[in-house]
Amino acid sequence: MAEVVVSGVFKRFGPVAALEEIDLTVHDNEFVVLVGPSGSGKSTLLRIIAGLERQSEGSVAIDGRDMAGIAPKDRDVAMVFQSHALYPHMNVFDNLAFNQRIRGVDRKTVDRKVREVAERLEITELLRRRPRQMSGGQRQRVAIGRALVRDPRIFLFDEPLSNLDAELRVRLRTVIKRLHQEMRRTSVYVTHDQVEAMTLADRVVVLRDGRIEQIGAPDDLYERPVNGFVAGFIGSPAMNFLQGTAAEGVVRIGETETGAAGAASGAVIVGIRPEDLLPDGAADRGRLRALVTLVEPMGADTLVFCTTDEGQELTVRLPRYTAVHEGETLALGPREGAVHLFDPETGQRLN
Repeated sequence: MAEVVVSGVFKRFGPVAALEEIDLTVHDNEFVVLVGPSGSGKSTLLRIIAGLERQSEGSVAIDGRDMAGIAPKDRDVAMVFQSHALYPHMNVFDNLAFNQRIRGVDRKTVDRKVREVAERLEITELLRRRPRQMSGGQRQRVAIGRALVRDPRIFLFDEPLSNLDAELRVRLRTVIKRLHQEMRRTSVYVTHDQVEAMTLADRVVVLRDGRIEQIGAPDDLYERPVNGFVAGFIGSPAMNFLQGTAAEGVVRIGETETGAAGAASGAVIVGIRPEDLLPDGAADRGRLRALVTLVEPMGADTLVFCTTDEGQELTVRLPRYTAVHEGETLALGPREGAVHLFDPETGQRLN
């Protein structure tokens, strides 16, 4: 069992608070992703779990054991960093074997572990190459392999794919997810990329300014964000936000009724995801008149950028073969049950 419990953790660098009152439990075999913009505290929290940083207040426990005073090497965790951090003078085999050798593991066991990991990561043919002879994606596979050879209870990933191009990120993201499904080890993964968070995580932790905004399964965060920040951060393209009013159970944007308001009343921020804005007869109720200003074919679908009669910006995701042209006016309405309402002052969810 490898459960990580972070309780009441604060981290200050002089007068600057990097983390404030963090409470988080990562369950045994769970894959948790910490996501947020730069400066949100996600890497600091990961380093505290690893023992590379010491919290100012609070505690970190692994399997019920307080980690205060426990060195990183004694926490039975393995960390994969943003940089590959491979030894340039060693070949791949020696990079993978290094940690086991300094721990005194016998030669046959080291050889077996290295070859098993190499086969799992499909890098067997690279074992005699040095880092300079490999691509960035191959080097990152070796860095992941070095953590796998250790066979730790907990894997920690600090933005391991951020230096790779888009195609390699997708391929290695698939590798990491498959490895987790096979090995079922407790994993904490840091990224600023919400697509990585949504595709990899059992649960996502959204941070902002050193605080946790929301914790939940990817679908929960996407469908019921607790505030406007989470709603705008999770999802690509981002959710549309429009100024509106709620009264008598109806939401209005200008002269247009766009959905049910529930108990909300007064000024509201109306959130609608791009794929939930539908043209013509497919809409739920009401219409938003929107002038098409830009069309971006994306292959599988098409992004349409619009401006409403009230001067508010909209992004609409339409099926691939929808015929839309710049300069035309669309009549748009929200999909049933797809309107999110937020308080314009606090940003908190209202419905």
